[in-house]
Amino acid sequence: MASEDPETVRREFGEAVNMTAGELEKWLDTDESRSVGQDSDGSGESTGHASGRRIVDLLRTKKDDLTDDDLAHMRKVHGYVQRHLAQQPKKEDVETSRWRYSLMNWGHDPLKTS
Repeated sequence: MASEDPETVRREFGEAVNMTAGELEKWLDTDESRSVGQDSDGSGESTGHASGRRIVDLLRTKKDDLTDDDLAHMRKVHGYVQRHLAQQPKKEDVETSRWRYSLMNWGHDPLKTS
């Protein structure tokens, strides 16, 4: 079960999101970013793409200014990244895979070195 402790939530979010706000913002402007995910609300934007825009805002928010809603989204991001990493394709070129593109919409580039 996800932690409710704000410090733990922020730490786990920081471990899951390995892209900077600038890197993620640049990625979200690409056709590749828009090519993956499901449009769950009919807006024409995938859930992951919308989450990526929210992550950019979260990365630029001071920790003392984070709301309970922000922390809930941070928990959601951590959970998504963990689940999606476990589904890494075996026989596919990861660099140009929909799997990687989807993770990048959520702020995690699996090819980025620490």
